[in-house]
Amino acid sequence: MAEDFNVEEQENQEYSAHNIQVLEGLEAVRKRPSMYIGDTHIKGLHHLVSEVVDNSIDEALAGYCDTINVTIGEDNSITVSDNGRGIPVDEHEKLHKSALEVVMTVLHAGGKFDKGSYKVSGGLHGVGVSCVNALSDYLRAEVRREGKVYMQEYAFGKPTTEVKVIGTCSDDEHGTTIVFHPDGTIFQTTIYDYAILANRLRDLAYLNAGVTLTIVDLRDKNEEGTPRTETFYSRTGLDEFVRYIDASKEPLIRDVIHITANKGGIPVEVAMTYNTSFNENIYSFVNNINTIEGGTHLTGFRRGLGSTLKKYAEDSKMLEKVKVEIKPEDFREGLTAVISVKVLEPQFEGQTKTKLGNTEVIGAVETSLREALTNYLEEHPAQAKAIVEKVILAATARHAAQSARMKVQRKSPLAGGGLPGKLADCSSKDPALSELFLVEGDSAGGSAKQGRDRQFQAILPLRGKILNVEKAMDHKVFESDSVVTIFRALGVTIGTEEDPKEANLSRLRYHRIIIMTDADVDGAHIATLLMTFFFRRMRPIIENGYLYIATPPLYRATKGNNSEYCWNDVQLRQFIDRYADGNEDQVKVQRYKGLGEMNAEQLWETTMDPENRMLKRVNIKDAAEADRIFSMLMGEDVEPRRRFIEENATYANIDS
Repeated sequence: MAEDFNVEEQENQEYSAHNIQVLEGLEAVRKRPSMYIGDTHIKGLHHLVSEVVDNSIDEALAGYCDTINVTIGEDNSITVSDNGRGIPVDEHEKLHKSALEVVMTVLHAGGKFDKGSYKVSGGLHGVGVSCVNALSDYLRAEVRREGKVYMQEYAFGKPTTEVKVIGTCSDDEHGTTIVFHPDGTIFQTTIYDYAILANRLRDLAYLNAGVTLTIVDLRDKNEEGTPRTETFYSRTGLDEFVRYIDASKEPLIRDVIHITANKGGIPVEVAMTYNTSFNENIYSFVNNINTIEGGTHLTGFRRGLGSTLKKYAEDSKMLEKVKVEIKPEDFREGLTAVISVKVLEPQFEGQTKTKLGNTEVIGAVETSLREALTNYLEEHPAQAKAIVEKVILAATARHAAQSARMKVQRKSPLAGGGLPGKLADCSSKDPALSELFLVEGDSAGGSAKQGRDRQFQAILPLRGKILNVEKAMDHKVFESDSVVTIFRALGVTIGTEEDPKEANLSRLRYHRIIIMTDADVDGAHIATLLMTFFFRRMRPIIENGYLYIATPPLYRATKGNNSEYCWNDVQLRQFIDRYADGNEDQVKVQRYKGLGEMNAEQLWETTMDPENRMLKRVNIKDAAEADRIFSMLMGEDVEPRRRFIEENATYANIDS
């Protein structure tokens, strides 16, 4: 069996000011914040919290912390508190100021550069808390250490007070508390999304078994005044993570294959299982950082999985009568896996750490997986047979799908096959300036075609409901006329250098793809089917921020010469209160049951005009959570879907 590992050998070295190494100054952060946190919108705002929490997780990885608390203040400030060792406060030998001030105000200053302090660290580049400080209009650091409580305050990255003792604590009380409020002159929004933070803490709990993480939202209180609170804790780690992700799927095997090993000084942990779906879901992490673009650890996993399963299938004579070639992607159909590696000197592509580049990790992961998976297959012949039969079925279905998939390839508009007949294309050939409306029904499509700006707006009417790709095998997907029509209109083909099943966006014709459906239950269902299609078959479109939902108004309210469109009941009530003193009998209300009820001019001015319209961009806050939700809502299992609907019915927009 694979050997267990311990990330930190706990040499118990002294952690003090001489461990803090200074690399360079800090001014550039406020001038070019996107270089350090990705962007200055939702992603970057929440990245600030991750940077602070990652420091606490580093303490947990080193064996000094097991409790981390995150609180969202009523003013959207953030408090992160841990029971780690506490940031050192003694004088830094080179800068002759408190190490706390150095850590908080100097870029690339921190214990993570001293490998006696941290064996591994998520915040490799060390901009962490100093970057957060630079982008906050207020920050307070409190340290509980050696029986005293120390504190220093900052604004815009500069200290406003000295480091001072503000109290005492017991000798066994220790840790760091960081309170900060993001700078509204830097960020486009300073309102935190509870779900984004909660999902990140949930992931960290699974990735760090034995650590308790709690989130409290003081903005959201019940009638008794108790704030919304969740606590995340995992006893066994990644196998619980996989079971959580797969909770709404029908299992192919009941086991979660959980592998822990240490190869060449690289701790490797993998948990994997198979379900009866046709989708592959692999999530990879390096030092607790979600590497959404994969990297060398993912390469090692795929190599180890394919070679091990193929050898077992050949040795067991299960492939003798198979008439189709088995390819690497066949081994991953129905697979759910989480890969977590700890790397001493990780090489990431960019500060946002989305792809690992360390070549030595390939062999470490491949060898670990091959050894442990070989043992599992030999010791569990029934499960091994089920997995190999699933692989053979995937290969057979892939072979059947090839001719159907070629319909998409051959008829790509840039491959000489022409555009779909129902597509009303735009004049612009620049994808960055062009947008495509996917419109429910021929009637609404007709209004949209008449009302659009032909220079940059294309219209593709959709007849009926698109295929639910969550339940469909590959060849069924590519035999669907509506699916093929969308692929052809977008110019998207199937297959990339890294993955033959991934959508290839190299010839994508529009950088805004807008789903426009009726504001009723059927319209919501069609929109959900389309989002499922893009998530499962063209996820890069969502990841690149190209998918949007149009928001047509629900009402047009008229009183005398005053007429306004209202997108929800609140706006309608405000109109009635403003122009009719609250008397709804005096207001003429037109309820738009469908887009087809609007003429071309109305549809343009409310839903299509860039100057007035409201678009909702579809984004993936957490890929694992999104996968779980899509499986639950669109899959075969009814009971989880029923529970979800009951729990969330009060938030639904149900058309009577």
